[in-house]
Amino acid sequence: MTAVAIKMYTQEEYLELERTAEYKSEYYRGEIFAMAGASLNHTQIKENLSVGVGTFLKGKPCRGLSGDIRVHIPENTLYTYPDYLIVCGKAELLEGRNDTLLNPSVIVEILSPSREGYDQGKKFYLYQSLKSLVEYVLINSQEVGARVYRKGSDDIWYLSSEAYEKDGSIEIGHISLTLKMADIYEYVEDLK
Repeated sequence: MTAVAIKMYTQEEYLELERTAEYKSEYYRGEIFAMAGASLNHTQIKENLSVGVGTFLKGKPCRGLSGDIRVHIPENTLYTYPDYLIVCGKAELLEGRNDTLLNPSVIVEILSPSREGYDQGKKFYLYQSLKSLVEYVLINSQEVGARVYRKGSDDIWYLSSEAYEKDGSIEIGHISLTLKMADIYEYVEDLK
């Protein structure tokens, strides 16, 4: 068998390709990975977060942004599109770009079967290089379940909140918000 060479890209080449791409891609250490489309459940959960968190943050120094803003982590080269994020204070953007954020405070990933392991494992590990990041939220799109991880003062991450029933809730402590699971999963159907 012959080995197939993987084309490697510079960060500048990736950003130029993304500018005209018809779909979003992640970049990590020279490789580009196409991102899959989202399911109805995934999209509904993201919309519910946008409404609930957005309304709560109105008039406060933080704001929520959904999955169209790219995040870059210079320490490990990752460029990615979190499903939802919260940025507090002034948004810091990659020099010369208005579409690439450097300082999210809270990142939310909505788990799908194809990316669940990555979002809970390697991606979480890569996100931990963000000095600004203080909470990481995982929400399941296939069944009711959510977990919130918080960075402690010693830079160690720990599970700070979780819920697995519709009458439960999770706490995003950085913005002092309690999210009811019923609100997160409103209009979401066909859960296991």
